[in-house]
Amino acid sequence: MSSKEKKRIMVFGIGSFASSAMRILAEEGAEVFCYLNRDYGHYSAAREGKVFSYKDYPNPCKLLKDLKIDLVFPMSIDWHQQPWTDEFLNSGIPIFAPVNDAMQLERDRDFAYKLCKKYGIPFPLSHVAKNRLEALEYVNKHPKPYVIKNPLCRPGSPVHTIVTETVADTKSWLENVDYAEGVFLQEYMGRREAGHIVLVSNGEIYSLVTNQEYKRAFDGNMGPVAGAPLGGLVEVDPGDKYGLARELIHPLLPWFRETNFNGPVQVTAAKRDGKWYVLEYNVRTGVTAGLPLLRMLKNPVQIWLDTAHNKKLTIDYKPGKRYACVLTLAGWGYPYTKITGPYLTVQMQEEPDCDIWWNEVTGGPDKHLLMTGHRIADIAAVAETMQGAIDLAYKNIRKIYCLSSYFRLDVGKSLWPPGEN
Repeated sequence: MSSKEKKRIMVFGIGSFASSAMRILAEEGAEVFCYLNRDYGHYSAAREGKVFSYKDYPNPCKLLKDLKIDLVFPMSIDWHQQPWTDEFLNSGIPIFAPVNDAMQLERDRDFAYKLCKKYGIPFPLSHVAKNRLEALEYVNKHPKPYVIKNPLCRPGSPVHTIVTETVADTKSWLENVDYAEGVFLQEYMGRREAGHIVLVSNGEIYSLVTNQEYKRAFDGNMGPVAGAPLGGLVEVDPGDKYGLARELIHPLLPWFRETNFNGPVQVTAAKRDGKWYVLEYNVRTGVTAGLPLLRMLKNPVQIWLDTAHNKKLTIDYKPGKRYACVLTLAGWGYPYTKITGPYLTVQMQEEPDCDIWWNEVTGGPDKHLLMTGHRIADIAAVAETMQGAIDLAYKNIRKIYCLSSYFRLDVGKSLWPPGEN
């Protein structure tokens, strides 16, 4: 692709998401930039291209116009609730995400619950409670363990997902959450979870991959559910071999067409008694599956552009890249993020032979990095076989040294294949 043909893509994000998207899309022929929309994780993105902070550009619309951006690729949905959102949408700059009412699929959990009921899609028993008394009254009336979530999904939510596995656990947590926006109670469906990512474009659904996330902090699926997964597995799955898209996404096709939906959709589901139930929908590719997905696709730049323009898609995959394993190197205090630690040295002891995407680090002395937060890096290995991807990821994460860091040793030893464990 010549310089005149290069498409200019602005990533909205930070950390491993931004750096991975920027490097891979640049290697695939795009010219890349990044709008840093949070206060941390800037170092890795700045190594991959020109970056712009939200502090310097509180409204990025003129910046996007001046740079002649062809596509915006957002990490999260928080762009849709900014003072400049309407101006951006009116600018006509394509974005790799749904807009307007279609955004409600992820943002409003109760909206997704009611939408599933309308289209006959299995969804756990759920309820929005305005305060503690109402929440406890509902649990007493329907005594089950519940997953406690914020009714509205956004990075700064008062309540981050709390998974409880007994009624007593649910009641205990309900005494200790912030009810500023109420709570969304969703019946706990067990640990047999999986996800599936599709693209919706031109009124059609295109399956991409099935994935599994290791959400708990420690080996054996023990400890709290972390703010972001500690690992994940991804399988190229255009045929939807596990039925997640067929059962939980395809029934929404009339709604997709009604809202002129175009963009990615990820469903996360749990299997109980042989049936998949929706846990939530996301309208972004995310980090765990999104990092390797760009490596798996042939011409992801064109696919992303065509999706943003709501065109018919042609999707092909690179040979030898059917499976992926993503591991997170966690640092001091994680997943207890209220604990802060020193800026510890991060040393790459050998040259990596798979992708290593840095998160909360910065440049330090002697050409070493310094840990500046709780998540140091994401290691993403892609291979022809699942075991090959797992082995490659573990080989590379062991090349990184940082005092007090840790990673899960059991990714791939449980949960996979989806719905079986």
